[in-house]
Amino acid sequence: MSQYYSHDVLVIGCGAAGLTLALHLPENLRVAVISKDTLSNCSTYWAQGGIAAVLANDDSVESHIADTLVAGGGLCRQDAVQFTVENSRAAIQWLIDSGVPFTRETHQETPQAQESFEFHLTREGGHSRRRIIHAADATGSAVFNTLLAKAQRKPNISLMAQRVAVDLITRHRLGDTEGEDRCLGAYVLDRCSGEIDTFRARFVVLATGGAAKVYLYTSNPDGTSGDGIAMAWRAGCRVGNLEFNQFHPTCLYHPRAKSFLLTEALRGEGAILTLPDGERFMPRFDERAELAPRDIVARAIDYEMKRLGIDCVYLDISHKPASFIRSHFPTLYERCLEYGIDITREPMPVVPAAHYTCGGVVVDSQGQTDIPGLYAIGETSFTGLHGANRMASNSLLECFVYGRSAAADIIRQAGDTPLPAELPAWDSSQVTNSDEDIIISHNWDELRRFMWDYVGIVRTTKRLMRAQHRIRLLQAEINEFYSNYRISRDLVELRNLAQVAELMILSAQQRKESRALHYTLDYPRQLPVAFDTILVPTSAGG
Repeated sequence: MSQYYSHDVLVIGCGAAGLTLALHLPENLRVAVISKDTLSNCSTYWAQGGIAAVLANDDSVESHIADTLVAGGGLCRQDAVQFTVENSRAAIQWLIDSGVPFTRETHQETPQAQESFEFHLTREGGHSRRRIIHAADATGSAVFNTLLAKAQRKPNISLMAQRVAVDLITRHRLGDTEGEDRCLGAYVLDRCSGEIDTFRARFVVLATGGAAKVYLYTSNPDGTSGDGIAMAWRAGCRVGNLEFNQFHPTCLYHPRAKSFLLTEALRGEGAILTLPDGERFMPRFDERAELAPRDIVARAIDYEMKRLGIDCVYLDISHKPASFIRSHFPTLYERCLEYGIDITREPMPVVPAAHYTCGGVVVDSQGQTDIPGLYAIGETSFTGLHGANRMASNSLLECFVYGRSAAADIIRQAGDTPLPAELPAWDSSQVTNSDEDIIISHNWDELRRFMWDYVGIVRTTKRLMRAQHRIRLLQAEINEFYSNYRISRDLVELRNLAQVAELMILSAQQRKESRALHYTLDYPRQLPVAFDTILVPTSAGG
């Protein structure tokens, strides 16, 4: 039997953004944080690199802002960048105070200007200074485990695993079109019972991550299926800049390594990219070589692989002392050994893979969407921070800064926002159990393959037209299946991926230029003036 829940705040997603927001709410607000898998299966947990912030004596807010604007290809929103960077130190201090075990400084490898700061800072692509605070090479798990443990001790926070958000509930979607729309809650699949539960809340927060699983090859965990973006669009929210999908240059190329990301900090500490014969090639593409922004490095690798007809290139840090490698990258070193690769003695085979969704649900500096009561934070959102290309390690920073800001906005509004009236239960009376779930897996595979082929690192008008034709055929099949059969996690994710794929294709078709992550052979030049691509739903339901 389906269940009915009432909370002050419903947080959909339990990564860095969602947990940060929940932990900043007072204990008089009842908070539900739901995860569609185990609590740890989120992008935050697997993040290796670190968090960018202005922490060293030789760094400045102005420098961090300038680096971010350059990496963003002319599309960063100045106010969003300034807001994020100015709040970076406070966000990091909160993490330190919360007990995150960041790597301490030894004063042996970094400039004198940084010695007054007790934590080790590294440098990554696009940054002009060492400003990446990290916990060895497993920052994500260190941050996540600390915040999760803190949330588990809070009596007002309910952590609920194996819950898949199906759709948002709003006034307009319930037929109350008089006056302003508002988010009232969500319908959520309980994977254990198979029932669709109703969650009523004064505020709903989308912290579901990005949509990298729309591509065949990705560094992300299985859950990054664009759920929050798709739900917000169907509810009537605008989305922005979804043509900008970042491909991480270096995922391990190995038959047993499904999606093992090789941290950008490797290149920050001196690793070089080579062809199979050992030739270094990045200096031919950019004067910053391996420290160029990710889009440049990914396109260079893609170009060399296609030019030479090779399956991969190589990332080599073996010229560094073995003790340095093992101490700086212990997790990566051990993991590569499991695949028979000793990174202290040999290079690592790598390929690009879909990594980060730079666009998302349009929000303001408090994470508020177009619908009152509905927030989007982290990779789900479009704040304007990343522009046309996310700079390394700005993403986790965005999660903390906007998670804190959204929590403050909820606190400001809580006193004047009553709990919604009783909501209708999910109606499953007209559906049956499917005996053809193979259709879901076939459609999933087809979608991810044509997105990789047609809407990948390099695009053309013809490829985008083909993708648009294919997605419309797929959506017709998916909608028919969704209308007639009981809902499963796979079906929810497929429906959301198809929706986000369509939005990505439409966004890419509107951009008649090549800019940062969006590169098309038909429009290779960059236009003199940059504009965001904002898509507006014709009605709630997209």
